[in-house]
Amino acid sequence: MKTLTVENLVKQFSLKVLTGVHNLQQPITQPRSHRPGLEFVGHFDFFPTERVQILGRKEINYLHKLSIDERQMRIGNIVKYHPPCFIVTARPEGLTYLTQYCIEENIPLLCTNEPETTSEFMMKLDSYMVKALAEEIAVHGVCVNVYGMGILIRGKSGVGKSETAHTLIGKGHRLVADDIVVLKKLSPRTILGTHDEKTKEFLSLRSIGLLNVVRLYGRKAFQDETRIALDIELKKWEKNSLNNELEHEQTFTDYMGVKVPHVEIQLQPGRDVAGLIEAAANNWLLKQQGYSAAEEFMKRLESEFN
Repeated sequence: MKTLTVENLVKQFSLKVLTGVHNLQQPITQPRSHRPGLEFVGHFDFFPTERVQILGRKEINYLHKLSIDERQMRIGNIVKYHPPCFIVTARPEGLTYLTQYCIEENIPLLCTNEPETTSEFMMKLDSYMVKALAEEIAVHGVCVNVYGMGILIRGKSGVGKSETAHTLIGKGHRLVADDIVVLKKLSPRTILGTHDEKTKEFLSLRSIGLLNVVRLYGRKAFQDETRIALDIELKKWEKNSLNNELEHEQTFTDYMGVKVPHVEIQLQPGRDVAGLIEAAANNWLLKQQGYSAAEEFMKRLESEFN
């Protein structure tokens, strides 16, 4: 299982460390944070103790309305569960008991520096933790963003994946990763494609060499990550293997239990592979909107005979 540490959060969000400076290697295994609202009033049946605990203005204001003894008891009841850390997004002044308990239990108590709402911070924090803790694999291929859709282009070495990506970039689309594509499972239905940092912005073309697409074509030629919508496999032309069916039966490729629609494109001199990929992307988008060209064509034929 992948893990983060409290120190990763401190560095990522420039958090101020109030207590627990020697325990920043505390592991974080859950990708969602939690605001202990019900827990402050005594309901602990479903308290997610493994999550990062966030205290915002609502929680702080509630605690300040309590008597000193009651405030001490409420805070103590939560601290004893030893969550990975507490992050305060409001001014922590006056929470002496929280600081005291965190010191005694060696729990990191952190505070945001940027003036933002608790919900805004939690959105950024959860997004970061989901990606950092996501199950991931690396596949050989190219990842591009075409019309806002992530497309994974696969095929045997030398089949023309990078050259096709270069043509797509020339048409205004974006490179995400070349050669090694890192796939992250964000949910049971979502696969994110990204690079492995070493190959970021680079595209390798046979006979040309290594290109930095940002330096050559500008920032718009590159995108850091994208949700994978299509898995396209480039294959050498096989005689008599293609047919002219109105609509092919949809097939899928399984990545970490997530099924991604699969399209096979056979190569032959003169075929506009980049154009076919654009067509596949647009056709997929229309299908998501409930439109089928084959169904419309059949309806037209039926109307002719009726």
